[in-house]
Amino acid sequence: MATNPPSTPPGTPPSTPENQQSTPVYRRLARRLQDRIDAGGYPAGARLPSEPELSAEFGVNRLTVRQAVAELERAAVVEIRRGVGTFVRPPAVRVSIAVDPRSQRFDLGSVHEAVPAGHGDGEFVVAAPPVTGSAEDEEAARQLGRAPGELHRLDSVIRLGGRARAACSYWVPFGPLPAELVRPGHAGNLVLDLARAAGVELEYDWRAFGAIGADLADAELLGVPAGTPLLVREGVSCTPDGTPALYVRRRIDGSSARFVLHFRER
Repeated sequence: MATNPPSTPPGTPPSTPENQQSTPVYRRLARRLQDRIDAGGYPAGARLPSEPELSAEFGVNRLTVRQAVAELERAAVVEIRRGVGTFVRPPAVRVSIAVDPRSQRFDLGSVHEAVPAGHGDGEFVVAAPPVTGSAEDEEAARQLGRAPGELHRLDSVIRLGGRARAACSYWVPFGPLPAELVRPGHAGNLVLDLARAAGVELEYDWRAFGAIGADLADAELLGVPAGTPLLVREGVSCTPDGTPALYVRRRIDGSSARFVLHFRER
């Protein structure tokens, strides 16, 4: 005699090796919400239903909903705004870097060239701190072949989509830098501005990519919790004769940007 299969609670994902009973309920719910976001059910910027609404829809308690949403926040899928709601994060900004094997005789600041700025977006000077011999200062001095006391530093933040996305630091072996350039709030392409201040042309020498956790200073600049994963892009730019003339270190919120290298002409 045939029997009907047991009924499945509303919102329960299908049984697969990935989400069988060994997987906690909150993670199965997080995956279900992730699938709905990926399918466009909750577009970027949309507010997720409240805890009671999700609890009723999926037949789980509010603690499970809270744990699932926290899991999505850790995965940088949603943003929890206390007292307001939970919102779907926009897709990651793709910062394109064209690599032409025939020539690297340019340095326009690829972040500026790749990402069009909107209203209120761009790069803004934060400070021109003294070079004091910190670990970062020592690394810059080593890369530029100078003593720390010969360098001048400029810190900035890059804003895209109305929020801070990258904290940047530049070291140059010339100065003092023009007062207008180091004024907090000065907006521009600082790679070009520094080249003009020195009266030189800059070319890429090398660029490297890595990752770190946000320290307290970068966390404050970027508006993220300390320890948040940051993408790091650093490198040296030189004059046409190969003399190192600028060391740059960008720290970028890893939840909102990705680097894409293009090796073929588009």
